[in-house]
Amino acid sequence: MSLINSILLDANTVQTVVENASGDEKISALSLALHGGWVMIVLVLLLILALYIFFERFFTLGHALKDDSSSFMEEIRKYVHSGNVEGAQKLAKSTDTSLGRMVAKGLSRLGRPLSDIQTAVENEGKMEVTKLEKNVWLVATVASVGPMLGFLGTVTGMVTAFQGMAAAGNNLEISTLAEGIYQAMVTTIGGLIVGIIAYFCYNILVARINKVVETLETRSMEFMDLLHEPA
Repeated sequence: MSLINSILLDANTVQTVVENASGDEKISALSLALHGGWVMIVLVLLLILALYIFFERFFTLGHALKDDSSSFMEEIRKYVHSGNVEGAQKLAKSTDTSLGRMVAKGLSRLGRPLSDIQTAVENEGKMEVTKLEKNVWLVATVASVGPMLGFLGTVTGMVTAFQGMAAAGNNLEISTLAEGIYQAMVTTIGGLIVGIIAYFCYNILVARINKVVETLETRSMEFMDLLHEPA
């Protein structure tokens, strides 16, 4: 009989919690995050880091993708064909782009074998791509670490719940488990959200970097063809 009364009491408790929850205002994202504990703080910091790197690299790559390279290469061709190598070098150095620095490096090697010039241009191109990829790996790291931290919060939350169960003994109530389970679910959601956003940002950056690399390769080939053209 006492078991039946206990079950009925727990059922009434669940009903009361549901009724109170339906009558309250919607839970804000901030209050949800606070229930996640220290794991949510780390997740928020990681998300801020990933978004900062994303926007900083996004605009940097956008500058590198400005497609005025056709007119630039045409001006370089005119200077080279007229024998004004110094003017071509000044134009390349004044152009604050990866392509400009690659062309400037190639022009500084004029007079040497074309294979040496091509090697110099390719090496400069690799250095420029490395600069463009700066800190992008951190975004990928956040995409991987975020869900794992969320899972860690899930485990710690369940440990908290089971500790409450052990401490309560025969006087176990739903409210004893609520805090631990709440933390477990919130950190799981938080970790997945951070991981999805960071992964999405990383793929966008990789796509833009690949586009820049493709443009640089095309223009470097155009520059080498220019050196083969008769003056």
